[in-house]
Amino acid sequence: MNIQSEKFGDAVSADQRNVWQAMGRGLACACPSCGKGRIYGKFLKVNPVCSVCGTELHHQRADDAPPYFTMFIVGHIIVGGVLAVERAFAPATWVHMALWLPLTVILSLVLLPMVKGALIGLQWALRMHGFGGGADPAAPGPIPRVTNNERGL
Repeated sequence: MNIQSEKFGDAVSADQRNVWQAMGRGLACACPSCGKGRIYGKFLKVNPVCSVCGTELHHQRADDAPPYFTMFIVGHIIVGGVLAVERAFAPATWVHMALWLPLTVILSLVLLPMVKGALIGLQWALRMHGFGGGADPAAPGPIPRVTNNERGL
C-alpha cells in the first residue's frame, strides 16, 4: 500500500520504518523493531532473534564500521581534552598518561556496543542485508571452482 507524501507528492510505503527511532533504540542496545528486547546476548554478540517481538537480528552486518566510528568519536573527545588540559594547566606527561589512557579505554568500551546497536538499527530501518524479508543481494555466493585447464596450465 502506497500513500502520497503531502510535502513532496511522491509515493511513500505505508510500512516505512523510522530510521531515527530504530537508531535510537539500537543506541540503547535494544531491539530496533520493538525497543523492548535486548540486542546483545553478550558484550558484542548479537542475539539471532529478539526475545520479545521475534524480529530476526542475525542479518546484521556491522563488521568494521562500529570500531571505526567509535575511534572517530573517542579520538575527537580525547584529543580535544588533551589540548584543553595542556593549554589550561600544562601538567607533566605522567599526569596526561594517567588521565587519558584509562579514559580512552573506558570510552571505547562504553561506546562500541552503542555505536554497533545504532548501526544495526540503521540497517533494520533501511531493510539492508536481509532485514527487508527477501534474500540478501550482498550475501556472498558460492566460490566458482577454476580448473587447471581454465587457467591455461
